[in-house]
Amino acid sequence: MERREEIVKKLLEEDEGFRKIYKSHQDYENKVAKLDKKPRLTADETMEKVRLKKLKLALKDEMEKMVSDFAEEKGA
Repeated sequence: MERREEIVKKLLEEDEGFRKIYKSHQDYENKVAKLDKKPRLTADETMEKVRLKKLKLALKDEMEKMVSDFAEEKGA
């Protein structure tokens, strides 16, 4: 797992595309956390939470692919 964290750190430093995806993922995560703090959600807020979670998951999948590809390129 340490190796994965090293790769993520390197990609954040060197890859603008990865940085953008990572930042968007963090933004979605913060928005979901904000909605989670509410005692009750409206129907619209519930739909928005589901939408944000799907977007966040898609970005996580994309980041994981980039980490995997990077590891393969470097022979890790």
